[in-house]
Amino acid sequence: MPPASPPLSPIDPIDAARQLIRCPSVTPKDEGALDLVESWLVPLGFRCHRLPFGEVDNLYARLGETSPHFSFAGHTDVVPAGDEAAWRHPPFAAIVEGGRLYGRGASDMKGAVAAFIAALRNYLAANSLMTRGSISLLITGDEEGEAKNGTREILRWLARQGETLEDCLIGEPTNPKRLGEMIKIGRRGSLNAELEIVGVQGHAANPQWAANPLRPMARILRDLQERPLDEATEHFAPSNLEITSVDVGNEARNVIPGRARAFFNIRYNDRQTAETLERFIRGVMEGVLEGSGCRAGLTLHHSGECFLGREGRLHGILPKVVEAETGFVPEFSTTGGTSDARFIKDYASTIEFGLTAETIHKVGENAALEDLECLTRIYEGVLESYFS
Repeated sequence: MPPASPPLSPIDPIDAARQLIRCPSVTPKDEGALDLVESWLVPLGFRCHRLPFGEVDNLYARLGETSPHFSFAGHTDVVPAGDEAAWRHPPFAAIVEGGRLYGRGASDMKGAVAAFIAALRNYLAANSLMTRGSISLLITGDEEGEAKNGTREILRWLARQGETLEDCLIGEPTNPKRLGEMIKIGRRGSLNAELEIVGVQGHAANPQWAANPLRPMARILRDLQERPLDEATEHFAPSNLEITSVDVGNEARNVIPGRARAFFNIRYNDRQTAETLERFIRGVMEGVLEGSGCRAGLTLHHSGECFLGREGRLHGILPKVVEAETGFVPEFSTTGGTSDARFIKDYASTIEFGLTAETIHKVGENAALEDLECLTRIYEGVLESYFS
């Protein structure tokens, strides 16, 4: 008779989240975060592959060889802390106070990574032999950055290995204020634009010898914002355009600037594509620039098209488990920013559920301790239902 396997060591999601937060993994730096994740997964039997692409470190881990194949996806990189003096607690100290865990990444999304690993341990301890199926984790260090060397490259690596995914749960913070309110089943598209207008610099007292780029810039931005892009569709809110920066770099008050730059972002629904939006923007520009004496340049960066994820088994399992643990019937939604689901949806059925999003990217980001524990139970319940 083979010797009995040693019992699996407990993994506390709060302690695990604190350890991850103490790694100042501001994108694209890792600072030991993936070492921690790997150290928890190897004793659970996972085969871990570290996948560095460019300056980004990533991790793919798998347990089992057969179908069905359940995947958890997430990231350990975080956005910068901002003004650290404005934090009540140091952003990477992982302080617990008043029933909440404070630190950059507490909600987005080191807390969810910790909850999933704790749930995996609990599930595997109760089911010492996985008789069917596989579990994997795709953890990137490039979700908050350019997203060029993270999940997208992991998926290409998996395709080269002949590995296929079936159902993927992404642990992004999906709930507005209370755990259990919302599950994400798709995302709007995102288009970032940089508009530069070049005129002729001159003295403010002699506008006849200058061409002020701020005049057409103001009209273009006004027209872009005042024209409704579209209306809501069955699964998506109306598209919206937000101006995020206008700059001329002018240090003198009596000088007409020679150039002006503006940045804006469009979050768009399934009535639009990057191509239709570019035509719209250029049409507005052409109508304003004619006769202005200025010329313009437009640079677009497309983060991902609007999509509705392919429905899979988790669409039926996750809402029931969430309701059982929280008492809320979660809403299926497509609101919010982008996520790595925009890449994974081409390889597997995707669904997103994590902590609350109220403090993400803010000074003082935090998560409720009871939410971390509840999220662990939800993830464990999903595993139980998926492999039952």
